[in-house]
Amino acid sequence: MQRTASDLSARIVAGSPDAILYADRSGLIRLWNAAAERMFGYSPAEALGQSLDLIIPAGLRERHWDGWRRVLETGTSGYDSALLSVPAQHKSGRRISCEFSIVMIKDEAGRLNGFASIMRDVTSRWEREKELKARLAALEEQRNQL
Repeated sequence: MQRTASDLSARIVAGSPDAILYADRSGLIRLWNAAAERMFGYSPAEALGQSLDLIIPAGLRERHWDGWRRVLETGTSGYDSALLSVPAQHKSGRRISCEFSIVMIKDEAGRLNGFASIMRDVTSRWEREKELKARLAALEEQRNQL
């Protein structure tokens, strides 16, 4: 049975182990897959139609929206092909560390409609790296005291 590209895309998004979301020009969440629910704790019913502030820590929101507006004005981003690392906010209030890529979604005329994001929770890896760095610093301190 042949599948349409649209059907195939929907199945990929739904089954992805990574969080996939889409926010329109105003920053409202319009797509929220099952992995986004697992990662952030919000059901689609809670997330859809809400501002991205839902998952952006309060102290980072101004910087985020400044960058958002700049990309909307210019139509370009320095993060087109880069993997970004940022803290995010879980529904419970705890911070999580995320790595993600963005896709600028444009209409046929080239006007930017919004952004899709593919996100992965890397909190465990970040915590292990932080612990290893602290242990290394302690060992170096001990060596310097000899």
